[in-house]
Amino acid sequence: MRAKARAGAAPRAGSRASTAARQRDRSPAEDRAQRIGALAARLGALAIARGAVLATAESCTGGLVAGAITAVAGSSAWFDRGFVTYSNAAKTALLGVPAAVIERDGAVSEATAQAMAAGALAGSDATLAVAVTGIAGPGGGTAAKPVGTVCFAWAARDGAVETATLHFRGNRAAVRRASVAAALAGLVRRLQLA
Repeated sequence: MRAKARAGAAPRAGSRASTAARQRDRSPAEDRAQRIGALAARLGALAIARGAVLATAESCTGGLVAGAITAVAGSSAWFDRGFVTYSNAAKTALLGVPAAVIERDGAVSEATAQAMAAGALAGSDATLAVAVTGIAGPGGGTAAKPVGTVCFAWAARDGAVETATLHFRGNRAAVRRASVAAALAGLVRRLQLA
């Protein structure tokens, strides 16, 4: 019996060891992907609990925020639509961002992000929208707005707006992933406070 008990215990210990090894072997990108998935799932639970409906307006992330949201099964119950407005003309045509705002503050600015979020609300049935606009690189940065500069806006149908400018490190993919995580975290935070 003792031999069987020891033999039975060994696979469990080995299983724990192999799980720990897999966790150690995960790349930072895999960790971020897992974090994004967890944020999107948490967002869905909060949106359902609060009766919220979401929309996204994206530039540098090119639809990745909407993609993370719609990866959650059942997200059609709480996600209305996403706008991918990569060019300045698209921001104006689809979201109503005034050309004067883009000319004055730049496409990568909190003012533009705020106008994008307002446009997403105006063009959807959402109660809460997030907008993302930034410089993912490798080119396009300036001394004032280096690569990795990303502006966000979270706007609610009741008129409440929050904006932020964050600076991320890494290559283009890393900046975009970090931007998705920040956009989702901001939505989660807003719904937690609701």
